[in-house]
Amino acid sequence: MEIIIFILVIVALIVVHEFGHFVAAKLSGMRVDEFGIGYPPRALLLGKIGETEYTLNWLPFGGFVKIYGEDGKGSDSRSFSARPRILQAIVLVAGVAMNLVFAYILITGALVSGTPRALAPNEISGASDVQLAVANVLPGSPAARAGLIPGDIITSASDTLGTWTVSGSKSFSSFVTASNGSSISLSVKDGMGNSKSVTASPVTGLITSDTSRYALGVEVAPIGIVPISFVRAITYGASLTWSATTITAVELWHFFYGIFTFSADLSQIAGPIGIVGAVGSAAGQGFGDLLSLMAIISINLALINLIPIPALDGGRLLFVIIESITRRRIKVRVTQIVNGIGFALLILLMVVVSINDVFRLIG
Repeated sequence: MEIIIFILVIVALIVVHEFGHFVAAKLSGMRVDEFGIGYPPRALLLGKIGETEYTLNWLPFGGFVKIYGEDGKGSDSRSFSARPRILQAIVLVAGVAMNLVFAYILITGALVSGTPRALAPNEISGASDVQLAVANVLPGSPAARAGLIPGDIITSASDTLGTWTVSGSKSFSSFVTASNGSSISLSVKDGMGNSKSVTASPVTGLITSDTSRYALGVEVAPIGIVPISFVRAITYGASLTWSATTITAVELWHFFYGIFTFSADLSQIAGPIGIVGAVGSAAGQGFGDLLSLMAIISINLALINLIPIPALDGGRLLFVIIESITRRRIKVRVTQIVNGIGFALLILLMVVVSINDVFRLIG
């Protein structure tokens, strides 16, 4: 079932991306020969509207749009290569723009349907599936030594005096303080939903405003599901989409900078195998979680395509910019060779990340 959901998610995201190219090409006066769901060989001709064929293909891992002359071989005025370079650039960027718009729609839908988020004190009583999440861990603290990390969910805690269950961050802090330094057993779920038990003993001196108070050195926040109105989701969704996009851009910059400086940490990157598990886990947690994950993948797809690497939209856009500056077309043979090298490097990166996924699973 996870594989099926994964395929549907990937097809949706890539088809949306290609639809952006499709619409921009049509509006730019370019001839679009085919819009396909899945990759060839062709399984079925769904229909033909004007000059464009709409097809269903056997390899169900995405989609494509075939624009006449995008390989540089077109000759008439309606080919991609013959249109003004500003229009070529718009067509290339349109796929990225469509993925970002789609991410915004997904995030807005997740907010309306309800997805876990940080709760204000007055929201806890009206929320469902309330949990206490670890927001930050003080280095060298009892919480850090016990192995707690941001993103962990504390489901219960107990010591010799009693047991605490989820009811808010203040009540948890009060429970820890009341322990007076005795050992506390914590039941925790990690980001993948795996359960574990850890033990830590609170100490004094961690809270600067009250050094006599016992603490674990962990900042916690209640999270839960509280659907919000569609009107509020429209504006809040835009804010979240912008935040997610900027954060993703920074992370991708650090990752690819790490690749070129041979310092990249591949353990933090999920390949196809890892994404299958993440999609299955999100689907099991609820529709809102699945929409949120799809939005994050859509943002990643958009930004990765903007990177000026041959075979990606960003690489093709770089060629268009170079041609605009030099006022000379780059030879078709040169673009084919460079794109081929870029594609091979991308496949190599995918293989390496997938191998890392496998080791992570069996480890």
